[in-house]
Amino acid sequence: MNESQPILNDHNKDEFPPAHTAEHLLNQTMVRMFGCERSKNAHIERKKSKINWTLDACPSADQVTEIENKLNELIQQDLPVTYEFVTRDTIPEGVKLDKLPENASETLRLVRIGDYDVCPCIGTHVASTKEIGKFIINSTSWNDEKKSWRIVFKVEAK
Repeated sequence: MNESQPILNDHNKDEFPPAHTAEHLLNQTMVRMFGCERSKNAHIERKKSKINWTLDACPSADQVTEIENKLNELIQQDLPVTYEFVTRDTIPEGVKLDKLPENASETLRLVRIGDYDVCPCIGTHVASTKEIGKFIINSTSWNDEKKSWRIVFKVEAK
């Protein structure tokens, strides 16, 4: 096997790299702010994306503003997006594999965004966060019964 191009699972999504990379930043921001898990339910598209988290309570308007400001701050830091290929037995501490499909390959690609986020992913990303453009939260909604919070967002890529 060529070490520079390991064989990974097929990827059948046609993602918009700026929005998909913003999803990584958003997930890590949510983990840091609320102590929640990364979302297991995201729909990322060019015009509008939506992503849900399970939380103890609905975030306040101030927290929504803080999330949006944090994302735009990270984008402006122009953090590099890099890749590392690892095997399942060499996963760095703190990297969770719970979102991987059952048939995931033995070799995994970790996506790193500066020192802010790292997670396994076979999707497409920008080379650095500045390429994302502006992150805008269009709306949020709360489902009290499911304790589920949704953000609908878009990115205005450069």
